[in-house]
Amino acid sequence: MKGLAATSQAASAYLLSTPLVRPVAPSNDPAAPVPQPQPVLSPADYQANLSSDVFGAGLFSGAFARSGSIAFNPDYLLASGDQIRVRMWGGFDFDDVMTIDEQGNIVLPHVGPLRVRGIRNGDVQSMVTAALRKVYSARVEIYASLVAAQPVRVYVTGFVRKPGIYEGNSNDSLLRYLDLAGGIDPDRGSFLSIEIQRGSGLRERVSLYDFMLSGKLPMRPLASGDVILVKPRGGTVLVKGMAANSKRIEIAEQAASLASIVNIARPDPVATHVRVTRNTGTTRNMEYFALPPRNEVSVNAGDEVEFTADKRPGTITVRVEGEHDGPQEYVLPYGTKLGDLMTGIRMTDRADIGDMQLFRVSVQDRQKAMLAASLRNLQNSVLTARSGTKDEAELRAQESKMIMQWVERAKDIQPTGQTVIADAAQRGSLLLENGDIVRIPAKDGLVLVSGQVAFPNAILYGPGKDAGYYIDQAGGIVQNEDATTIVVAHLDGTFSRGSDSQAVKPGDQILVLSKVDFKATQFAKDIFGIMYQIAIVARVALGL
Repeated sequence: MKGLAATSQAASAYLLSTPLVRPVAPSNDPAAPVPQPQPVLSPADYQANLSSDVFGAGLFSGAFARSGSIAFNPDYLLASGDQIRVRMWGGFDFDDVMTIDEQGNIVLPHVGPLRVRGIRNGDVQSMVTAALRKVYSARVEIYASLVAAQPVRVYVTGFVRKPGIYEGNSNDSLLRYLDLAGGIDPDRGSFLSIEIQRGSGLRERVSLYDFMLSGKLPMRPLASGDVILVKPRGGTVLVKGMAANSKRIEIAEQAASLASIVNIARPDPVATHVRVTRNTGTTRNMEYFALPPRNEVSVNAGDEVEFTADKRPGTITVRVEGEHDGPQEYVLPYGTKLGDLMTGIRMTDRADIGDMQLFRVSVQDRQKAMLAASLRNLQNSVLTARSGTKDEAELRAQESKMIMQWVERAKDIQPTGQTVIADAAQRGSLLLENGDIVRIPAKDGLVLVSGQVAFPNAILYGPGKDAGYYIDQAGGIVQNEDATTIVVAHLDGTFSRGSDSQAVKPGDQILVLSKVDFKATQFAKDIFGIMYQIAIVARVALGL
């Protein structure tokens, strides 16, 4: 259904720019009724179908209404009024288009009437050839094919958006006529009970769920005067959670088996349980079942069904990068500890095991959420700040514009998700999570300097040198030195602040944060706090 939704959205966009009036083909039959223009359909009808939460409503986006006839479908059953071209050559020349008469026959040369009404289009060639071979030898080549279907006018009524009479061909599908009528009204019409009537009799009852789930659709030819009747909708069950068809699903009766709902909803492979919230008025009763549910479990109209994953994964995948000999991807049992993983890893001579790094998706998500919350608070402070004078208001406006631009840049910063595991005595007992990345850094002889320096660069480590030495090697601070903040990020995820010599080790990164100077002291404080937060979670010195 996801692919169907994408197709429906594209069709909807096309409809917005195309007149929704279907041209009526002229008829050569003088007794035929005078063609009338098709009802004008609003794109809003199709858009409402696409946005509906009813399973199947997205079928009717105008795509079937715009499609041409399917005269060459091999399963189409021939009807009176259809036209068949018969050609013969090689000793006998014949070429004619024959119309199937009211008795269902065509008249073949020197053979006579041949009944073809009701046969499959795919069988026309073999049937006509077999009849002609009784008279003509194998030297005569024979070709027969359907070239045109009978024009018809079909009534579409019941719970559709635009009931009316619609022009088409006898081989047009049921879906096309429903689509011409704007589709089934999802709030009132049934997708399970659609009747095709002829005269006072019922020809066929159709469920569109068979088409959506199994591709089954009856291909009976329609005749002028046939009626397509959409019956009223029955009860529904709302499906939520981890399923491909998280929609409102119709049930034929007021109750249905939970297993049948599971078959329609198509739960995701990771779903393990289903929660049923019973429609019992003000009191909400819930039941919980493992997948697949027992056949005797039923749901009632108005119930809600939610698919969940309530099972611990059997395995996790952890990636190991950097200075080690061995595979990079490890599939481990759930509950594996970091120490268990490291026992089986052989390090290279360049490995800096003391500064081992751990990057975790859940930590990255929390860091991103905290940064987003800080940026929202800053935005709110800027947008709600008041000014006492006109001059102050103009200054605030300039500052606000600058701050908002900076906030937009800050939103693009991606935290690293690094977890500090510097305590060698405890890190072996740390439980690993699915998606963890363990990185073994190389013994590095460089120090990286970035931020508010003249020439951000990587500088060879010098024993005993403090942060000020490396900053000088990078051209010095470009702002007032007393107004900047220096942060030293270590490989193991820890940080130091300041410029003392003990804070710098090989592989460290020195970040020189910008000076923050705004009229509103609170703005300056908030911005500096976010700058410091970004330096910690992303190792980026984001200047103004």
